[in-house]
Amino acid sequence: MNDLNPFLEISERILTQSKNSKNKIYSIHAPEVECISKGKSHKRYEFGCKVSLVTTSKSNWIVGVQALHDNPYDGHTLKDAINQMEKIVGLRPKEVYVDLGYKGKDHHPEDVQVHLSNKSRKKITRWERMWMNRRSAIEPVISHLKQDHNMIRNFLKGKEGDRINAILSAAGFNFSKLIRAFFAISKILFLHRFYFQFESCSFHFLKNLNFSGTTS
Repeated sequence: MNDLNPFLEISERILTQSKNSKNKIYSIHAPEVECISKGKSHKRYEFGCKVSLVTTSKSNWIVGVQALHDNPYDGHTLKDAINQMEKIVGLRPKEVYVDLGYKGKDHHPEDVQVHLSNKSRKKITRWERMWMNRRSAIEPVISHLKQDHNMIRNFLKGKEGDRINAILSAAGFNFSKLIRAFFAISKILFLHRFYFQFESCSFHFLKNLNFSGTTS
């Protein structure tokens, strides 16, 4: 009977909850699932938990990832995301570029300059404009995490499973980049070595080639 108590409690919450209730149950077997408003016409809502992601501006390496529960406001997660990045890579960024979800100076770290993507382009420098354009490069990273590295659906149980799945997805993405870089370098080294061997053989062949008589 004790094993059924959690399910009985969940069933009671499902029966008593209404449209405007807070902390509603959307899944019996995963009660931690939340409804997240996306604000998009083709997909208004998603179900699961939020994931905070930090990537480098130049090469799109993932340097920070966190699964966030209780559907927090994006701006409230910025300090924790930057602190996690500092623990992982040992460096603290001087500037970060974020979308509108992070607006609100009260939530921004004092020692980090935060740039919002909606800032008027006339009031910023050419370099700031360039980095703002680079911010959108995080969108394909998110897409790859969902489609190629299983972040779109988590098969691990509970909130701890959400955290583990987010970390493993980000690690898989970085490992994929490392493997591609390794094979690209290996290919260049192989072609470089093959070219010089071929050039040496050709030179040796021509050097030992003797002609007799004349040609017309």
